Amino acid sequence: MKQKPTIEALQQEENFELIAEVEHVRIKEFVIEQMLHDRKLIPAFMIYQLLMVLLGTFFLTRAIVLVFRGFSLPLLVSSGTLVFCFTLLIVIHELLHGAALKITGAPKITYGGWLKKFMFYAEADQHVLNRPQFLLVAFTPLVVVQLITLAGIVIWFSHPAVYFFLILMSVHSLFCAGDIGLASIFFRFPGRNVFTYDNREAKKSYYYVEKQP
Repeated sequence: MKQKPTIEALQQEENFELIAEVEHVRIKEFVIEQMLHDRKLIPAFMIYQLLMVLLGTFFLTRAIVLVFRGFSLPLLVSSGTLVFCFTLLIVIHELLHGAALKITGAPKITYGGWLKKFMFYAEADQHVLNRPQFLLVAFTPLVVVQLITLAGIVIWFSHPAVYFFLILMSVHSLFCAGDIGLASIFFRFPGRNVFTYDNREAKKSYYYVEKQP
């Protein structure tokens, strides 16, 4: 399919099948469900995430040990990085989603979240996304932040500032789990087009797959 269908076209049952209707407040449960069913994307990401967690744990532990040796700067940098991750990094992560949505042609981006559930989002109301576009939106924060942290590690390798980039890389991988979980639904129907859009008024996201001829 060369062009994206309209929302009205997606709702025509003879051409498309609604595979998921997700309330935004239950998006976390939906992500977990997708993770349980996926056998390709999620296992690969879980290996990557495990490596990142082990990396972060190792260097955070090393920073604590260095305190007992009279060198407290790595722990101060690591502690500051954790504060940064759970404040400004969240904003940066969602802004990167928003920038990717703009690239796909979304006219207006809305940001929000639920602090109690620690869930945040960038949303383009009534804007249909196909698989390449959704993957761009989902993977942009992961790729951009990880490339920046890799560059920082190389540049600051022999300086305590390297702890900032190491801890940031590790923690940010956790922030990307939901994005990868949502992306996995686009790989469940090989050879068929999958589309999604958000309805801000209904507070839901809809996922459709093209019916087989």
